[in-house]
Amino acid sequence: MHGYSSEKDRHLKRLRRIEGQVRGLQRMVEEDKYCIDILTQVSAATKALQSFSLELLDEHLSHCVVEAAQRGGPEADEKVREASDAIARLVRS
Repeated sequence: MHGYSSEKDRHLKRLRRIEGQVRGLQRMVEEDKYCIDILTQVSAATKALQSFSLELLDEHLSHCVVEAAQRGGPEADEKVREASDAIARLVRS
């Protein structure tokens, strides 16, 4: 079971809202909306994805990484490395 499983429905609802924001961006471009208005919406969609990412990362750390650390061994090292790599990717994006 993954750390986000208990919140799966809420996460899916949130992702559907973000998907709607992206579709809205497509419509804005199709309708030749003003550049700054589009960029404002891009910023909102980006923030929504970043917020979702941080929440998912928090759930991963508090569930998957903590459980692996309690068991110890190579799996714990792998989970910490995965989390570190994910944080690095988020920071670069």
